[in-house]
Amino acid sequence: MNPSITSLARRAPTSALSATGLIAGFGVAVATGSRPLGGVVLALFGLVCIAFWLERDGARTAAGLTAVALVAFALSHVLGLLIGSWPSVLLVSALTALACWRFSDARWLG
Repeated sequence: MNPSITSLARRAPTSALSATGLIAGFGVAVATGSRPLGGVVLALFGLVCIAFWLERDGARTAAGLTAVALVAFALSHVLGLLIGSWPSVLLVSALTALACWRFSDARWLG
């Protein structure tokens, strides 16, 4: 991979990127009324995170954190029925960020 990309991957706060992707994806879906557009935003953030995890942490960590994010996305829909949409999105975003920090970012940024 390009050395500048490698350097960026090592310094990228995927905890912040993953949480921002969940929040921004939902925000775009709400603001535009287009769930597919919100999904595109979410997917773009997710793909960037996956690329960084693959580069610096390997396939196993990338797969695990991707699974965490996908479960969080699904869980936000269920929780939304119980606590409301925005509180749900914020909660799962925080939990996803925590997992990203614990299993990836702390090694590179901590």
